Amino acid sequence: MVNAGDMNGSGNLMDFLDEPFPDVGTYEDFHTIDWLREKSRDTDRHRKITSKSKESIWEFIKSLLDAWSGWVVMLLIGLLAGTLAGVIDLAVDWMTDLKEGVCLSAFWYSHEQCCWTSNETTFEDRDKCPLWQKWSELLVNQSEGASAYILNYFLYIMWALCFAFLAVSLVRVFAPYACGSGIPEIKTILSGFIIRGYLGKWTLLIKTVTLVLVVSSGLSLGKEGPLVHVACCCGNFFSSLFSKYSKNEGKRREVLSAAAAAGVSVAFGAPIGGVLFSLEEVSYYFPLKTLWRSFFAALVAAFTLRSINPFGNSRLVLFYVEYHTPWYMAELFPFILLGVFGGLWGTLFIRCNIAWCRRRKTTRLGKYPVLEVIVITAITAIIAYPNPYTRRSTSELISELFNDCGALESSQLCDYINDPNMTRPVDDIPDRPAGPGVYTAMWQLALALVFKIVITIFTFGMKIPSGLFIPSMAVGAMAGRMVGIGVEQLAYHHHDWIIFRNWCRPGADCVTPGLYAMVGAAACLGGVTRMTVSLVVIMFELTGGLEYIVPLMAAAVTSKWVADAFGKEGIYEAHIHLNGYPFLDVKDEFTHRTLATDVMRPRRGEAPLSVLTQDSMTVEDVETLIKETDYNGFPVVVSKDSERLIGFAQRRELILAIKNARQRQDGVVSNSIVYFTEDPPELPPNSPHPLKLRRILNLSPFTVTDHTPMETVVDIFRKLGLRQCLVTRSGRLLGIITKKDVLRHMAQMANQDPESIMFN
Repeated sequence: MVNAGDMNGSGNLMDFLDEPFPDVGTYEDFHTIDWLREKSRDTDRHRKITSKSKESIWEFIKSLLDAWSGWVVMLLIGLLAGTLAGVIDLAVDWMTDLKEGVCLSAFWYSHEQCCWTSNETTFEDRDKCPLWQKWSELLVNQSEGASAYILNYFLYIMWALCFAFLAVSLVRVFAPYACGSGIPEIKTILSGFIIRGYLGKWTLLIKTVTLVLVVSSGLSLGKEGPLVHVACCCGNFFSSLFSKYSKNEGKRREVLSAAAAAGVSVAFGAPIGGVLFSLEEVSYYFPLKTLWRSFFAALVAAFTLRSINPFGNSRLVLFYVEYHTPWYMAELFPFILLGVFGGLWGTLFIRCNIAWCRRRKTTRLGKYPVLEVIVITAITAIIAYPNPYTRRSTSELISELFNDCGALESSQLCDYINDPNMTRPVDDIPDRPAGPGVYTAMWQLALALVFKIVITIFTFGMKIPSGLFIPSMAVGAMAGRMVGIGVEQLAYHHHDWIIFRNWCRPGADCVTPGLYAMVGAAACLGGVTRMTVSLVVIMFELTGGLEYIVPLMAAAVTSKWVADAFGKEGIYEAHIHLNGYPFLDVKDEFTHRTLATDVMRPRRGEAPLSVLTQDSMTVEDVETLIKETDYNGFPVVVSKDSERLIGFAQRRELILAIKNARQRQDGVVSNSIVYFTEDPPELPPNSPHPLKLRRILNLSPFTVTDHTPMETVVDIFRKLGLRQCLVTRSGRLLGIITKKDVLRHMAQMANQDPESIMFN
């Protein structure tokens, strides 16, 4: 027999795996990472750097650079995300106005920029200036009349169709992952799932360009959700430049969590809200260190956007408001009613949108994404143009709905009948009776509200970048402004009623309709996304309305309660389940009394578990097992008779190890023995060299007993981010539970289709 001593000369060959080889520790596409393993690898890396730093000055400098690399990545993410957001804002502003006309002095100026640079613009007619010409004026020299209106109407539709067609074509040809909002997929990626290319450079480029096109086309969608995706693409790009993050999927996800915060920071001009959004809504693993870095990335991104100043108002956002009157306790009732409306709207939207998206996936409709985008764009443009509140960009609409009616406002919503004897300062205008313009605006807003509710259901989920924040806020803002005007007029005409008597005297400015629009926007956004804390912070950062936190909180909590009464899923969780992503939501509760033995595989009647033995299988046996199965890994046991568990070997690493061994180690052939023990087994003389694969063996796989409650198993999978868990009894292997098995079991217990979980 050949023993270990006789083989000392070839020890360096057998132990070649003691040096890492390319691609070991990486994962295949559509697979889940092993959080515990990634954490362990990072701890080992950090320990090695710390010990080396004491050897020389150069190693000490390298350790400092490694420690600072995280902050450098955050700085770069903030700079790029802020710059891209500023460019997108400027481009959207120009291209939205391009649908209606062009600036003669400089075609790249938007309507507002064109008129403010003109010397002939007066304050009263600030929207009209000779330098800005509508298409009818430019082409047929007519600004009024039926022919001018029809020409402008036709060109508005043509521009919208052109933008939408270009966007969907770019997405379809160059970056299919650039469609949608991206937040459901980012939530799934942050939970440990691998979707290669989703955060790639092509996706970043195409999403940035097409986001400008689709928002400018006038479709009922926003840029805020996609900006989170864009920021995460920036995070993925910069993390690939540093080996600390590029070689560790767990550390990479810490960067992506911070990048999501930077995305919301530039989308809403809300750095603190961005950090809270990342913590509350998208992140799965969010240690304290990531909180600080998220804060820094959000700060840099907001500072960069402020430096670009895309809105020209020295603010981070388009709709910054300042109200001059406090709110009163009696107003909490309409605020809570708006919260109820937001919850009902959220429930209606989620159910209808998911039903439509499911129909798109399961019928022939899904085969014609370009035609679908063109049809929805045409319908949107045709219906939107006649109504001034749907013709303009949704951000401008929200800005107007949020605004308080000052003495200088020219909007229809501010067409009140003034008292000629009024001698008050401009900031404190009393409540006045509504004029004809307000009544016209009310029915136009009512029509716009119905249109927005319906068209958003069909728009979200198409094969173009599409955010949901702005359309949801627009629905709430329209409803809120109408309620606000109603309460204002009620208070004016019935100020002697007991509810108004104490705080709404004649001649007082006591009701602010813009505040109701703000509260309604928060309620509807909360109803759709189920955000609470981050939503309130985003709203007061967005508007500067720090005094109105209590109304916002009341509306946000009410909308969440009402929406949760009809279903616990927000829109992003619903889309995750629709797409079958393996996402274990921390918010879901598992209360069923099942055991690990009920879920583990193999079940009764199934083939026995595929396992490796520690020292009795040949290379050919292992390769055959890999070829005949599609499992992600194999338990390693002492022998098939005893089935005492030794460890767990990943499929990908087995393939790479055997491939590298054949290339780099002489004497490894198909009938070489594969062993996972420290010492080689005793072999007959003239046997081929055995192959030692102990380095790729996980010697401490997570195990539970067969009588462990599934409630505990689900908790372990959530909190430790496991890929799989082995089931044993007294050290003997019985079966395996994967993340997919857990998700299938949870779906089954909730009376859903367990086969809807498509990915590993």
